[in-house]
Amino acid sequence: MTNSGPARALTYPLLVTSGTLAVIAAWVPFADLDQLSALAAVTLAILAFTTYQLGLAFGLIPTGLVATGTVGGRRVRQQHRLVSRSWLEITSGDRMVWQPVFYEPSLSALTPTDLELTGRTIRAGETRFYPSGRVRSTEPAGKLIDNPSRPTEVPAFGIPRRLILDIQPAVGSPLAGLLWVYVMNGGIGAFVGATTVTAATFTWLSAIRGSDPS
Repeated sequence: MTNSGPARALTYPLLVTSGTLAVIAAWVPFADLDQLSALAAVTLAILAFTTYQLGLAFGLIPTGLVATGTVGGRRVRQQHRLVSRSWLEITSGDRMVWQPVFYEPSLSALTPTDLELTGRTIRAGETRFYPSGRVRSTEPAGKLIDNPSRPTEVPAFGIPRRLILDIQPAVGSPLAGLLWVYVMNGGIGAFVGATTVTAATFTWLSAIRGSDPS
């Protein structure tokens, strides 16, 4: 298993964050006062939640995972509605918890293994995994897909594939655009702006929560 740093696990969600902020910024010159206020609120929410997620990833904010030392673990893929995430199923004694982590390619080939929990970091050999949410003591909702029990080739998933998967929750964005036009009495421009900003925000939310393209 090769060494994995934040460049592999966190680059994609941060790229999507930057793209979403760029979409918002592109509409600023065409926005009226009410629209500017809405864009500012969305921007602040994106920056705040991204900062929170990075705090979880780097151990600056505790996830609730209290076990330390060597524990048993395996990776499962969660499919719940239009959202997929990677989880580490961690066993310590008679206690089992589920920790969501940002996807990185070695997760797809991770067989049941020993995990080293040191402070707020999670490692399997030289590979570090970055939490994408708080630990759960109950099984995540939806369908959990087991990893292979034997080593397999590490797959590679490009940004286009990941974007196609992450944009699926944005299918309802035109409804948000229509609602904005109805409430604020906007025109075609307001509808297009609200729709694109909503679509970008939903895509960002999927990515920053640690979506799994496998």
